[in-house]
Amino acid sequence: MPRPRLRLRRPASTLALSALLASSLTVIAAPTAAQAADPLISQGRTATASSSEGAAYAASQAVDGNLTGTRWASQWSDPQWIQIDLGQKADLSRALLTWEGAYGKGYEIQASDNGSDWRTLKKVTDGDGGTDDLALTGSGRYVRMLGTARPGGYGYSLWEFQVYGSFSDDPPPLPGGGAVKVTGAQGNWQLTVGGQPYTVKGLTWGPAIGDAGKYLPDLKSMGVNTIRTWGTDGGTKPLLDAAAANGIRVVNGFWLQPGGGPGSGGCVNYVTDTAYKANMLTEFAKWVEAYRNHPATLMWNVGNESVLGLQNCYSGAELEAQRNAYTSFVNDVAKKIHSIDADHPVTSTDAWTGAWPYYKRNAPDLDLYSMNAYGDLCNVQRDWVAGGYTKPYIITEGGPAGEWEVPDDANGVPDEPTDVQKRDGYTKAWECVTAHKGVALGATLFHYGLEHDFGGVWFNLLPDGLKRLSYYAVKKAYTGSNAGDNLPPVITNMTVTPAGSAPAGREFTVRADIRDPEGDALTNKIFLSGNYASGDKRLVPATFRSTGNGTFAVTAPAKLGVWKVYIQSEDGKGNAGIETKSVKVVAPPVAGTNIAQGRATTASSFQASYGDCPCNPEKATDGRADTRWASDWSDPQWLSVDLGSRQPVRTVQLVWDAAFAKAYEIRVSDDGTNWRTVHSTSAGDGDVDTIALNETARYVRVHQTQRGTGWGYSLHEFGVYS
Repeated sequence: MPRPRLRLRRPASTLALSALLASSLTVIAAPTAAQAADPLISQGRTATASSSEGAAYAASQAVDGNLTGTRWASQWSDPQWIQIDLGQKADLSRALLTWEGAYGKGYEIQASDNGSDWRTLKKVTDGDGGTDDLALTGSGRYVRMLGTARPGGYGYSLWEFQVYGSFSDDPPPLPGGGAVKVTGAQGNWQLTVGGQPYTVKGLTWGPAIGDAGKYLPDLKSMGVNTIRTWGTDGGTKPLLDAAAANGIRVVNGFWLQPGGGPGSGGCVNYVTDTAYKANMLTEFAKWVEAYRNHPATLMWNVGNESVLGLQNCYSGAELEAQRNAYTSFVNDVAKKIHSIDADHPVTSTDAWTGAWPYYKRNAPDLDLYSMNAYGDLCNVQRDWVAGGYTKPYIITEGGPAGEWEVPDDANGVPDEPTDVQKRDGYTKAWECVTAHKGVALGATLFHYGLEHDFGGVWFNLLPDGLKRLSYYAVKKAYTGSNAGDNLPPVITNMTVTPAGSAPAGREFTVRADIRDPEGDALTNKIFLSGNYASGDKRLVPATFRSTGNGTFAVTAPAKLGVWKVYIQSEDGKGNAGIETKSVKVVAPPVAGTNIAQGRATTASSFQASYGDCPCNPEKATDGRADTRWASDWSDPQWLSVDLGSRQPVRTVQLVWDAAFAKAYEIRVSDDGTNWRTVHSTSAGDGDVDTIALNETARYVRVHQTQRGTGWGYSLHEFGVYS
């Protein structure tokens, strides 16, 4: 089987960590560490009130997660109350009240176990509106705000009434509760929960655990019944509790090195490192014991893409030995889990069906296999049949084609699928899962994430909280319909001109056809990502101006290289279309003739052998942007060009590699011995320096005195223009 192409996407491990560490909802007063760890448990719950101004201001409007668009408003009298039924008793840590202009000057936060007998947890007598963030101590199934004094003639009005906390050790039972089993026989398996058939309709989980209560109701509305994580530890319980409260189950992951496809988190020797294996076995067993009776637990998933990832640590016969040892250890973990928990199956994920022969040979105690597959997902069935496997599987990551699967574009970087292609990729992925009846038991598609960066735009269903075509494709796959949904803007036919030669700091043109299915008013934004130019995956707002008819004049960044440019069109209803193409930023053209090109060039030193070197002086005057001169790693250094005779020198252009000069001088000479300085700077920042001069000389030198990095100095081009 051919060696798979390395996967260049953001590793799942990073996404898992971001899920644990991402900040929660911004409030006026920062919650304590204990409060911040608790999830939002009120959103989407049943809410009632003493009164309302009308149907548009019902109590439910204060628990729908819309902080500025919907609200509850009472009649104009005292007292008034709004209460939330959490569904079961919870330990309460925090109440967040976002008031409209009609706020409570005096009010109490109360809790009750039965909705009749109330106890006061917090009393406010000097409320001033805005946002009130209140620490709570107490418990109850019902929580209410009892308003006792208004500052004016209006009633009480809340944009949002949010309650944070955690449910007791006995979360509410989920529908079809009971043991989870893989039942049936060869080619006719099914997953059952409490004896009832269960198809995994899932998404991988991205938000912070503290925001689980905020986002899980949304997943439930999408038809999602399962979420997948990559790590399970002491911080997992609030996520499990919130999942159970929303009728959602969890594939609890355990991370093993070197997971994440191309490998992340270091390399382990599975043949000899008995200490690592013993520690992991003990650690995993602890959390299986802790969560085996939790109603949200669906199954245990040991490792992620490590059979593939081991190729980044070993090769040849040693790689083969490590893969056998790794899958044998996975089997040891499966046996240990089964000895603790007989009611939940154990699986293991990889990203290459070539891993399955190792599991087949070395891990007979796995109940089912798992596979991360994107553009090639529909080939998983073919490979399963060809391999003669005797266990079913689930897809634990899946969706549109990834960075490692698509062809390169004209600028030599992966050609990212369009928004429409990504939408169709999710639809096709689910169709291929459900087509393998009796073997594929469902999928957790990738990814319910919020990151608004290079990887987030490629894969997230709602980057920056904005729902995309892909979001609605998954919802339709799981529920069968998008009826009643306001759909995102659709961007097609995006072009960049000139795509392969946009001058640094100058404008280039971006154009696309942008339409909204409902005709909503649209706000268009342009972003840039330097992922391929500098390794910075962030999306930064571009400087641009609209020139009409879906056309934009965008200012190119100063740094040379291939950038991604994004059009993001928002409909004001929480949706966005996002389209992206690459643009190659080049040195801006200089008027005149480059009289240094091909001329004799000398230097104080050069790298004869390092990385892409030899990097001799002539490579800075060869007229090619893909070659360079590189000096020794010391100060000072110089690079000189002999123009052959005295020539007018009107412009010098320096195209720096990453190893640039912070301080340097441009010097000229008629004899190569006596030099005069015609330009100097101590604030160089690399990229491209274009320096206007009015000189006549035979020799031109860049004399460098302070490096901008720990390396030496390196120039792709040293241009001298007459």
